[in-house]
Amino acid sequence: MSELANYESFDIEVKDQIAHVQFSRPEALNTMNKAFWLELPRCVQDIEANTDARVIVISSTGKHFSAGMDLGVFSDPKSVPMSGDPGRMAENLRRVVLQLQDTLTSLERVRLPVLAAVHGGCIGGALDLVCAADSRYCTADAYFTIKETELGMTADVGTLQRLPKLMPEGVVRELAYTGRKFGAEEAHRLGFVNTVYESQEAMLEGVMAIAAQIAANSPLAVTGCKEMINFSRDHSVEDSLKYMATWQSGMFRPTDMMKSFQAKAQKQAPVYDDLFPVKDLFSN
Repeated sequence: MSELANYESFDIEVKDQIAHVQFSRPEALNTMNKAFWLELPRCVQDIEANTDARVIVISSTGKHFSAGMDLGVFSDPKSVPMSGDPGRMAENLRRVVLQLQDTLTSLERVRLPVLAAVHGGCIGGALDLVCAADSRYCTADAYFTIKETELGMTADVGTLQRLPKLMPEGVVRELAYTGRKFGAEEAHRLGFVNTVYESQEAMLEGVMAIAAQIAANSPLAVTGCKEMINFSRDHSVEDSLKYMATWQSGMFRPTDMMKSFQAKAQKQAPVYDDLFPVKDLFSN
């Protein structure tokens, strides 16, 4: 396992095949500043390429999970010019938004399941982020809000596209149009979060236990589950079944099943080989 890079926005610990990524700017309410947007996909790629992690847990520090987008991201005229030809300004802004979207989509693209453990406020862009996770958990004091509407803009990095797939569309429309907060109980009732915990400590203990269960399974089987669920969300049942058959014809091998059967016969936990690390093309 290689040494991970240092990040301004995150602290990372890899233990027992679980990568724990914690937001590390509590004094700034873990706002999503320029460094955050650049570092998140690098962090995910770093974990996938250089560790033995089989699942990622994302949590935070301080009062809130995250207060959302740092407005300073848009104040740099080099990144988002506010003068000049309107058509060229629009093309540039569109490209910047696509790049921001791609940062959060990195959580979907990574082969490892991503579990989000939320406490306090999960506001604006932070809600976009947790919508891209595989599963969400929260503390009883947690709340979520599509804050962008109150600020006079349309949320643009994933919430409006992913949230209707995670809870009833009529509720999503209400939340988007009003910008109101919805708390832990409502989020749980609507299926947005899997479990509500009384404290952050209890939540992390519970989520780490779930992560350990995932890490104990065949990583090839788990990544297959993630690939199929993500594909099925965006395609018809018929197309998804065909893709499943094609995937299985190429990926299915009896090795991990035999290990599972042998371990059960011996009353032991099976030990599965790691997936090959994802590296840059032609890297060592």
